[in-house]
Amino acid sequence: MKQLVVIGGGVIGVTTAWALAEAGHRVTLVEREPALAEGASRANGGQLSYRYVSPLADAGVPMKALRWLMDPDGPLRFKPDGSWAQWRWLAAFLAHCRAEVNRQTTERLLALGAYSQRCFGELHQRAELDAVALRTPGKLVVYRRPGEFESVARRTLTGGPEQALSQAECLALEPSLADGRGGDWLAGGIFTAGEAVADCHALCLQLGDRLRDHPNFEGWVHATALDFVCDGDRVTALRTSRGELGAAGFVLAAGLQSAALAAPLGLRLPLYPLKGYSLSAPIEARHRPPQVSVTDFERKTLYARIGEQLRVAAMVDLVGEDTRLDPRRLAALHRTVRATFPNAADYDRALPWAGLRPATPSGAPMLGATPLRGLWLNVGHGALGFTFSFGSARILAELISDRASPIDLTGLQLRAA
Repeated sequence: MKQLVVIGGGVIGVTTAWALAEAGHRVTLVEREPALAEGASRANGGQLSYRYVSPLADAGVPMKALRWLMDPDGPLRFKPDGSWAQWRWLAAFLAHCRAEVNRQTTERLLALGAYSQRCFGELHQRAELDAVALRTPGKLVVYRRPGEFESVARRTLTGGPEQALSQAECLALEPSLADGRGGDWLAGGIFTAGEAVADCHALCLQLGDRLRDHPNFEGWVHATALDFVCDGDRVTALRTSRGELGAAGFVLAAGLQSAALAAPLGLRLPLYPLKGYSLSAPIEARHRPPQVSVTDFERKTLYARIGEQLRVAAMVDLVGEDTRLDPRRLAALHRTVRATFPNAADYDRALPWAGLRPATPSGAPMLGATPLRGLWLNVGHGALGFTFSFGSARILAELISDRASPIDLTGLQLRAA
């Protein structure tokens, strides 16, 4: 049994704290916000996409990015933020935009996704998470460009979990797709059965409640993490706005804040915020929302029914640490939503949200030990934090318990940008 401190109260931090407590360690959780899951976990897309994990960095993305930047309703925005960190991240991202690199990273993330899916099933049962609006309707990735769909359909493995569907088959599977111009915008889609949706915020809150009752949990400290205290190459304490916390080990799971905390220790974590937006629109009896989880590949827009709300999440804005709601981006999202699923929900009453997803250039998270003894990482999950959180948490618990990782961590550890 070890005395441990987890820094960060989003879905990564909360699941990590739970996994460590379940492994027999004494755990304290530090979070700067007055409540759990107030950052990127607050109103994300809600999709648990264990099979759809291909990172943004790919061979065709630089050319697509130019087209997206010219489109006022496009999924990408870029604004120089005046930092070298932004340019370093972009340079590293472009270096990863190669087909072979994308293939290798995707294989690693598929392994992490499959493991995380298993871990979530066990967690859901063990912690009795009955308030998270979990459904397993499957995921349909829809394509607007015939050439793009045909290329993807050719690569879809026969006999695997993915199925390539024609336009007519997509409309039969999800009739609400026809509400947008009769579905004539749709070229086809890839459907994966078993993919899930859930309320990430509700999961964090309920798991937080379960954690408070756990015999190995020593409490939640509402404080800002300031820096670490070291004795040689060992981290011995965390300085916070409410005092110093000593422990045998510390897990950085604080999203973007992790980079600032690691920097004074000589560790450069290649994290940059991918700003995303979401709408949470109420569903009434008169509406026809999609029942399957839908991703619009070209528009990079996700649609998921979570309880009696339609969650719509989209956009990758490289604009620095800016969480303000940009009226132009929200208007663009409304136009896309109303054109694609015009009858799915009451968009006039939709609640807008923007959050910063901490991403690495490769799209793969950083898990495990650092060169400093007693300091561990669980950061950089980007837009797949909810999906990967359960597996990542279990991996950290195994490693900190001096056991081998349950999956190969090649490409999933601290590395150069």
